[in-house]
Amino acid sequence: MPLQHLLRSVAILALFAPSAARAAAATRPNVLFIMVDDLNHWVGYLGRNKQTITPNMDRLSAAGMSFTRANCAAPVCNPSRAALFSGLRPGSTGVYGNANDWRPVIAEDKTMITTLRKGGYEMLGAGKLYHMGFDRRSEYDDYLKEEPAGGVRGQAITKPEQFNQVIFAPLSGGDEVLPDWHTARYGVEQLGRPHAKPFFLGIGFHKPHPPFMVPQKYFAMHPLETIELPPYRENDIDDLPREAVRKAIGQGTHEMILKAGKWKAAVQSYLATISYVDGQIGRVLDALEKSAYRDNTIVVLMGDNGWHFGEKNHWGKTTLWEESTRVPLIWKVPGLTKPGSVCERTVDFMSIYPTLTELCGVPTPTHVQGVSIRPLLANAQAPWSLPAITTSQEGQHTVRTERWRYIRYQDGGAELYDETADPYEWVNLAGKKEFAGVIQELAAFLPKENKPTLRASAGGAEEGEGAARVDRAGAKKARKAKQ
Repeated sequence: MPLQHLLRSVAILALFAPSAARAAAATRPNVLFIMVDDLNHWVGYLGRNKQTITPNMDRLSAAGMSFTRANCAAPVCNPSRAALFSGLRPGSTGVYGNANDWRPVIAEDKTMITTLRKGGYEMLGAGKLYHMGFDRRSEYDDYLKEEPAGGVRGQAITKPEQFNQVIFAPLSGGDEVLPDWHTARYGVEQLGRPHAKPFFLGIGFHKPHPPFMVPQKYFAMHPLETIELPPYRENDIDDLPREAVRKAIGQGTHEMILKAGKWKAAVQSYLATISYVDGQIGRVLDALEKSAYRDNTIVVLMGDNGWHFGEKNHWGKTTLWEESTRVPLIWKVPGLTKPGSVCERTVDFMSIYPTLTELCGVPTPTHVQGVSIRPLLANAQAPWSLPAITTSQEGQHTVRTERWRYIRYQDGGAELYDETADPYEWVNLAGKKEFAGVIQELAAFLPKENKPTLRASAGGAEEGEGAARVDRAGAKKARKAKQ
């Protein structure tokens, strides 16, 4: 071929290459990633609490695949999110608490956000995605810092009730008095705009994280006189090891709430707060349905960790029991998941990074420790032999299979629960000889890497959270209880 003809052919190919690349990009799925702070398994479709009102999360469940045994990687905000977005378990980084700044130990090029961006995705995000105080906004092409319209000061109808981190009261005004309304608005706006590249749109809602303060109309949806308390046994902590008792008693919140007669009021406030955030989720889902992206967008919805409301005398998170670790997880993947499908396999958040990269056609980095759950998304009954693993503090883990939960503490204390026969974990079987083989089998899955806890960083912990602190008062009560 004459040189001039060859050059002309190369020029023609160069002209068509960008459009070909755009066409290829247009076939790749978008991602709507919704993370909800402190949302436990009190969600309608999971059936754990029949009082909850979550029509929007329930309709997403009906449109996609719901995981009934999904567990967080850590039962507190910062390490849960650090593990999810980095692909590295807490024991591999030393990020166990809210005060541990993960940025020095997790390079930017390791995060899921950077991996997808380098893979050709436009990265968009609003609200709480990473942990507050540690957000790395440079990873996003566009980022909205959530700001309340006037905040919630002066909005409380009554003086808030406060029992350590359990703070609640109805608010005057509409939904817009809280940051989550504005976070949802950002999502709605982005879904209504044209995008030249496939996008990852992260929406991080702060509620139902404390304080449980939302507009009065959501409290009215859950009348106080109808509130039922969660299943509870007074002697539930009698068969627990010392470290577990310390965690259960914590800062003495349960005793304070019982003395004040506010148990039902606290439960009401959490249910109201869940209903509020469900409404904001509904706005985003409505926008997706009305958008040009409805048929080519993966939707992932999850809570970052659970929450106790008096079970085992505990209030809050940070434990390795079902209430702290089990969370909602819904996937809707066009062309893959079947509407209304339910998967009962045990999965944890380490699966999210490799699953998204696989579905988006982006190579999964070799450092990622989780396994893609794409086979389960295609077939809820697909063979699956991996348990869910959750870590709380250095050397403390739980292994959850479809039947069993095994907990091992750093001092050697242990718990074992038969979740089929004992879904509220009232009977600790760890000390019974007949279950030694079960424990040995489950212990093989305990993480081998347990790096020391990172030094706390000023400003890293959220107000009202004591997840990374040793509560001396709680420890003293625990020792007294065991004597």
